[in-house]
Amino acid sequence: MGLGLFIIMIAVGAILTFASDWELEAIDLDLVGLILMAVGFLGTAVYTSVLRRRRMVVPPVAPTVTDDDRRDLL
Repeated sequence: MGLGLFIIMIAVGAILTFASDWELEAIDLDLVGLILMAVGFLGTAVYTSVLRRRRMVVPPVAPTVTDDDRRDLL
């Protein structure tokens, strides 16, 4: 599941909750839309926190200079 899927879930949930006037006897579309938006927001938060941890930059280690390396420079 990528970030795009979570954003699509938020959009579909918002459409079902706020922009549709469909009526179904067995399903409350407003509740389905709210659930989709909640899952989309939660998934986006988890995905970005995992992505932030994965992209942590480790500073480079300074090269170690030995006596032999110094003699080569002279």
